[in-house]
Amino acid sequence: MRPVRRAAEKVTPLPDFQKGNGMNVFESVKENVTARQAAEMYGIRVNRNGMACCPFHDDKHPSMKVDKRFHCFGCQEDGDVIDFAAKLYGLNSLGAAVKLAADFGIDYDSKGRASPRPAKKKLSEELRFKQAGLQCFRILSDYNHLLEKWKTEYAPKEPEEEWHPLFVEALQKQTYIEYLLDILLTGTAEEKAELIRGYGKEVMRIGERISGLAACRKASRDERSGYARPGNDSR
Repeated sequence: MRPVRRAAEKVTPLPDFQKGNGMNVFESVKENVTARQAAEMYGIRVNRNGMACCPFHDDKHPSMKVDKRFHCFGCQEDGDVIDFAAKLYGLNSLGAAVKLAADFGIDYDSKGRASPRPAKKKLSEELRFKQAGLQCFRILSDYNHLLEKWKTEYAPKEPEEEWHPLFVEALQKQTYIEYLLDILLTGTAEEKAELIRGYGKEVMRIGERISGLAACRKASRDERSGYARPGNDSR
């Protein structure tokens, strides 16, 4: 018995995004953006050795290595730049790849070929402002948390007690810092750019001060730990 020959079914072509760009954006992103570049773009400070505090667990000391890929020696998270963005923002792989392409200005065609001028070689002014804004927000958020802590930790216990300088600083600065954070969160692009131009150097000085305070606290903890070890007799 001869098989019945069916008429060819009409195939509706997929939209361009699904057919090409949506699937091949992975290749373009991986070719042009490293995990380290993404980490720095999204406000994570990476030291000169390529180590950073892992954003995927409560990491007090840098335990995540970021280069082309990333790996955390603390929580064991590992992957490429798309895995990093997906984990950081709670996206699936396609969403993370599309976000990275948009944030780094990567053009790609239906075959996944990247722009002839990869974003990693030269960030546009717009991207530099975005990166600076994320860095400012991270520093000001850290400072605001410190001010909140100082306002409680150094509050005078008695009416006649002299006010601690850090308590005074918290009272004077917290409203102002919250105002700057509000601009970075909800302001227009022009307002954010004006803040970065006008207050960028001041924010960087705050960041350096926070780093210095953290280093002092670590040195103090290490010193106390050294005295507490068996065999260390301070007499």
